[in-house]
Amino acid sequence: MNRYLLLFALIVGCKAQPEKPWEYLGQSTPGTTPEMFAPANVSTGNNERDFAISPDGTEIYNSLVGVQKSVIVMRKYSGGRWEDPAIASFSGNSYDIEPAFSPDGSKLYFASRRSLTNGEPDKDFDIWYVEKQKDGSWSEAKNMGAPVNSDGHEYYPSVAKSGNLYFTLRLEEGGMGGEDIVLSRFENGEFMAPEPLDSTVNSSTDEYNAFVDPNEQFIIFGSWQREGSQGGGDLYISRKDPAGKWQPAVNMGDAINSPRLDYCPYVSPDGQWLFFTSEKVKSSDQTEGSLTYEGFVGQLTSPGNGRGDIYWVRMPVAEK
Repeated sequence: MNRYLLLFALIVGCKAQPEKPWEYLGQSTPGTTPEMFAPANVSTGNNERDFAISPDGTEIYNSLVGVQKSVIVMRKYSGGRWEDPAIASFSGNSYDIEPAFSPDGSKLYFASRRSLTNGEPDKDFDIWYVEKQKDGSWSEAKNMGAPVNSDGHEYYPSVAKSGNLYFTLRLEEGGMGGEDIVLSRFENGEFMAPEPLDSTVNSSTDEYNAFVDPNEQFIIFGSWQREGSQGGGDLYISRKDPAGKWQPAVNMGDAINSPRLDYCPYVSPDGQWLFFTSEKVKSSDQTEGSLTYEGFVGQLTSPGNGRGDIYWVRMPVAEK
C-alpha cells in the first residue's frame, strides 16, 4: 500500500488485522471510534478493568473484580496460540487490581489489599511488584514499602523509563483536594517521597488512574466530574511543553468519554492503541419495548451491561 492509501485508511479509520496475526488476541484493530476489546473473551459481562501488555506483546493482564475479592488475570501466547485465561501466579488470595509493566518488562506492579504478613487481615491498598525470573515465571510479590506506601491507599502504578513512579494518593498535606496523581522520583536507586503534580493535572476534585508515557511526555488520567466532564468520571490528557512543564489537561472528548464512568487508561507498548475501561451500556440495550425473561437475563450477563468492559481506539485519534 502506498503512503497516500495508507493515509486515507488512517483518516477514515478502517479496521485492519494486526501486523502479527496473534497480536492483541488476533482482534481486528479499531479506527477512530472506540470498540470493545475481545468481547466474550476479555470483556465478558463480568466486571473487567485495567489492562497491561508485556513489551513483547505475548502476555496480557487485566483485573477481574468481585465483591470480596479481585484477581489479576493473565493470558499468554505460547506454542503458537493464546493459552486460556488464568489467575496470575501472584494473585488470587486477596483484592488485587491495576497491573502495570515496567518499560523493560522485568517487573509488574499492581495494587493490593493483601496483608504484609501471612495470617494478618487485609490492610489498605499498597503498591506491590513481582519480578520476571529466568524461566519466565514471576517471583513472590514484594511490597514497595515507604516512602511509596503509607497508612492510606495507594493505587494505579505507572512506571517511566527513568524509574519514576506515578500513582494515585490522597495526601493529608500538600494535596490539591481529594485523590491526586503523585510522582515518586527514582534517584540514586531509591524512591523519593511522593509529590503531587501541579494544578495543570490535579484539581480540587478527584484525579486518579494515570497512565504516563514511558518518556514522560504525556499523561492520561481519570477525573471525577471535573469542569467540562461528559458525566461521571472522564479521561483527560496533559502534555509537557519544551521546558518540561505539564500543560493544562484537556478532556478527551465524547469520542472517548461517556455519561458513565470511563477510566483506567493504558497505551500499548507500540504507542498505537489507547485501551480504557468503560461502564457505558450498549445503545441497543436502551431501546424501548418489552423483553422476554431470557432476553433480559442475556442483557444482564453480556458485555456492555454497564459493569465494566475494556475498549480500545487508535492512539493518534485519542491524542487529538
